[in-house]
Order: sequence, then C-alpha cells, then structure tokens
Amino acid sequence: QVQLVESGGGLVQPGGSLRLSCAASGFTLAYYAIGWFRQAPGKEREGVSCISSSGGSTYYADSVKGRFTISRDNTKNTVYLQMNSLEPEDTAVYHCATDLSGCRPRPEYGLGGQGTQVTVSS
Repeated sequence: QVQLVESGGGLVQPGGSLRLSCAASGFTLAYYAIGWFRQAPGKEREGVSCISSSGGSTYYADSVKGRFTISRDNTKNTVYLQMNSLEPEDTAVYHCATDLSGCRPRPEYGLGGQGTQVTVSS
C-alpha cells in the first residue's frame, strides 16, 4: 500500500521540543522532495518546511526558521521534522507530503498523510 504516515505529535509545553516522523511505505521516498505543512483551525494551510530528494536543499517558513530542522534518512524511507522552542502558535495538525515542485516557493503537494496533532500549551 502506497502511503505516508506521520507520527510523533503530542502535547508539549511552550519552549519544549518534538520530533515528527514521516514514514513511507509502498514506494521509494528518496525519489521525492518532501514537505511538511500544518493546518490549524480557522487558519490557512501553511507550508512549514521542505527537503529535496537528496537532502541537499532545505526550505523553512519564516515562522519556524531557526527553531525547526528537517532531515531525511533515505535508508529508512523516513523524513523527520525536529521542532524546538515550540510556541502556542505552532499548535496544528502537521502533515507530510511529496512536493512535486521540488521545494519551490509554491509547493505542489502530491501524496500526503493523515497528519499528527501538535498541541503547545501550558
């Protein structure tokens, strides 16, 4: 079955950290740029980060730059999003997806997962 599955979300206090994982099955993740985007209630979808297929190029939204780090392990068919210094404004459902644009400013999301909830609250 071709799918992406996100995991690692949860409840964390402001200033805390989480590491999200995006695991692929049924296809080779290494062929694709992968993006993370988030969706919060009442807000527009926001592209958070993207990593090229080789891992040599990365992109971050200004809102997370310096706090989030995207990486990938193609041997494990997995992409990660390390989130540090979390803020209440980071609360959202986080999704990973193939980015058919190759991490350009206007992503073209393809196959995506169901998402994982991140809640930042004291």
